[in-house]
Amino acid sequence: MNNYPTFRRSLLAGSALLLIILCLLIYTRIMAKWGHATPPATLPATQQADLIIVHKASRSLTLMRQGISFASYPVSLGRNADAGPKQREGDKKTPQGRYYIDSRNARSRFSLSLHISYPNKTEIQHAKEGDYPPGENIMIHGVPNGWGWFSPLFQRIDWTDGCIAVTNDIMREIWQHVPTGTPVELRP
Repeated sequence: MNNYPTFRRSLLAGSALLLIILCLLIYTRIMAKWGHATPPATLPATQQADLIIVHKASRSLTLMRQGISFASYPVSLGRNADAGPKQREGDKKTPQGRYYIDSRNARSRFSLSLHISYPNKTEIQHAKEGDYPPGENIMIHGVPNGWGWFSPLFQRIDWTDGCIAVTNDIMREIWQHVPTGTPVELRP
């Protein structure tokens, strides 16, 4: 019995799948480098948040001004966000505690990003004592550049390595309202 046609079809199917995966990887790399949108203008000080609160349990981010909530958004977190605060690099947990926005990146590989000041001095000290890296680059950001059309799926799962992720449209709103220096409370 000749299995050559079956083998050939299997080989072609495998090659096609490999080519699709390779094309997706190349697309992702290109979009990460060159897929940046122009960021929206920052709003006047009277419309800016003076506090960001992230509730990990309810997967929500709330913008506050003078003790009053003026916007709330659904978020995705680190894949192990419910397992407590971030302790080390690679644990896929989202930090807990009080931090601040220490920089803004309009050319992020994700649609805009606001860098959170994690790790703090105490977290760095615990990591040194435990002889492990504490992790870094925790941000509020959109979905990967070029994948905005996939936002409904990204919004339904925790997919980050510890960051707080929102849709690109929401990230543009947050960007307008959040200046560098804004405090961030990451709550369980």
